[in-house]
Amino acid sequence: MIPIPWRLTILAGHYGSGKTHLAVNLARVLRQAYDRVAVADLDIVNPYYRTKDAGDLLAGADIRLISSPLAGSNLDAPSLSADVQAIFDDPGLYAVADVGGDDRGALALGRYAAKIEAHPNCAALFVYNRCRPLTAYAGDALTILREIEAAGHISFAGVINNSNIGPDTTPEIILRSLPFADELSKACGLPIVMTSARRDLVPALEGKIDSLFPIDILQKTAWVL
Repeated sequence: MIPIPWRLTILAGHYGSGKTHLAVNLARVLRQAYDRVAVADLDIVNPYYRTKDAGDLLAGADIRLISSPLAGSNLDAPSLSADVQAIFDDPGLYAVADVGGDDRGALALGRYAAKIEAHPNCAALFVYNRCRPLTAYAGDALTILREIEAAGHISFAGVINNSNIGPDTTPEIILRSLPFADELSKACGLPIVMTSARRDLVPALEGKIDSLFPIDILQKTAWVL
């Protein structure tokens, strides 16, 4: 099952919400259905934990990586590759865009606001992690969501509940996040598109969560499964 129906899916949210892991996992699922898939690293804020680090993994899955030419270097600075245009202009390309954290990271989207608005099959999704200190409550997450919309000149189409604490995540932690995600959904008037869960936790959650999306946790040092 393809969890996202859009040709271009933009992921944005609070720092540490897990956007990069989601972007890579979503792209791998898309690649099972489509011949040409890309991940666009639009993170101009955080040079330390970004999609660029997954380059070898994505290449092995025949997924194109579009990123800053300075990503991962000591010269990292706010810079985006001209190749980013492909995610808007290439009608045969399915892409997931990984945006930097909070409103500062969303500023990268401002220059593409007109293309995003004109895109015939595009959606921006807010990645929510209830386990992060500054988004522990729905009201705080809503504030960040609105700040990102204003800075990036975008309107979110849905929410992804990506609540986790990395390798220490348990099924109970994800289940406890559901009321908070629902509260955020009602407050912003947007649907919960999916709830992610580490693949080994899925059996304990099946039948309890709608639109459950299994993800593989990728090690940053080598980005291997």
